[in-house]
Amino acid sequence: MGLKADSWIREQAIEKGMIVPFCEDQVGKGVVSYGLSSYGYDIRVSNEFKVFTNLNSTVVDPKHFDEANVVDFEGDVCIVPPNSFALARTVEYFKIPRDVLAICLGKSTYARCGIIVNVTPFEPEFEGHITIEISNTTPLPAKIYANEGIAQVLFLQGDEPCEVSYKDKKGKYLGQKGITLPRILE
Repeated sequence: MGLKADSWIREQAIEKGMIVPFCEDQVGKGVVSYGLSSYGYDIRVSNEFKVFTNLNSTVVDPKHFDEANVVDFEGDVCIVPPNSFALARTVEYFKIPRDVLAICLGKSTYARCGIIVNVTPFEPEFEGHITIEISNTTPLPAKIYANEGIAQVLFLQGDEPCEVSYKDKKGKYLGQKGITLPRILE
């Protein structure tokens, strides 16, 4: 990276729009922390959620996802039922540079409560909100706090740009806004 990691992230976010909105400081008093950290960026979950439900007793199929499997919820706190799952999105919109791969990891504050965020890469030249997969592995209801930290993103810069980026492949989630349900290219 050449620069210190936090300086590089700040430069990419402010000058090149890699993260919008961008919080230059780590915010952590009274909230699950978010913002710039030493070697990454702690992203926030928005107030939009899709909570899985078994009310309609349909099958979860990634090739033919039935929207009856989820209930839309908007609010400051989302309750994820026991042994259940929710989808959400980041507050932040990302534009990953062509020579960078980002990896999203769950925050330990939630992990210590049995709430797991799926580990996922943001490929070079991915652009969009991140759809966040939140799993409540406990037998108890779990609170997710909107507009607070949910995961950390680590940025890995290559020595040169990749040959084929997510944008070049016309990735199926490129430019996503809001929560994007699973899809298969036809």
